[in-house]
Amino acid sequence: MGMVAKSGVFNIGGELPVHRMGYGAMKLTGPGVWGPPEDEGYARALLRRAVELGVDFIDTADVYGPDHNERIIREALYPYPSGLVIGTKAGLVRKDGPATRENPGISMNGSERHIRDAVEGSLRKLGVECLNLCQLHRIDPAIPVEETMEVFRALRDEGKIRHIGLSEVGVEAIERARSVVEIATVQNVYNLITRVHEDVLTYCELNKIAFIPFWPLHSGGLLELEAVVGIAARRDARPAQVALAWLLQKSPSIILIPGTSSIAHLEQNIEACDLELSAAEMVALEGLADH
Repeated sequence: MGMVAKSGVFNIGGELPVHRMGYGAMKLTGPGVWGPPEDEGYARALLRRAVELGVDFIDTADVYGPDHNERIIREALYPYPSGLVIGTKAGLVRKDGPATRENPGISMNGSERHIRDAVEGSLRKLGVECLNLCQLHRIDPAIPVEETMEVFRALRDEGKIRHIGLSEVGVEAIERARSVVEIATVQNVYNLITRVHEDVLTYCELNKIAFIPFWPLHSGGLLELEAVVGIAARRDARPAQVALAWLLQKSPSIILIPGTSSIAHLEQNIEACDLELSAAEMVALEGLADH
């Protein structure tokens, strides 16, 4: 397991252990998260390298590609090594063409028909009989979250989903979802400077729910901050490693899924497990939040 073991372990749903340094596969797609990556062979090699380095949690979604991301994971890693957990998502619909800032081309669908179709599709593309983790990608504003969670609960009872997660939610929505079924993970935007979900992180810690920050490097924007650059220089590390190490030390409930389409960056991200920040460095970084 090497350095990944130093990230520690979180038991998803209290019984599914994963190392807290995972990998987010979204970038293994074409531009705008549309279509397959330019070099599928390299994408498969990157996934195999991640597992070789000890990564045992991979995050994907049916709309990455759409569909191509899950297929490439299967082609790269099937038959899956023992202990590998793949978390996917359902509940978003992609229109034709790459996403742009002006036109993301995404809509939400929490209906029973869509969720069931999405889960069946993910089972087929990943080549499994049960999804270890399926997360509601976004709550559909037209359908109460309780109704969508009843569908997830039914799929769990049918043996098609093992654990259930949510994404981009507040505490109230988590509590409403938990009134219907156990919630194992929450995936929200969270990083050194964007911490609007501090209350959600605290809630997850108290309730033994994994908190999975997406956008952990703020699209690279925080890598030029003076405090981050200064600590990186003193510790002979890269700014991205400082930002990831801060997240790992911030909470034992955090599971990291930094995404990259570069094997070199993958290896550098994993090296963050070896960087232990001092109490003073943690405090200095803590003060960067813009909430």
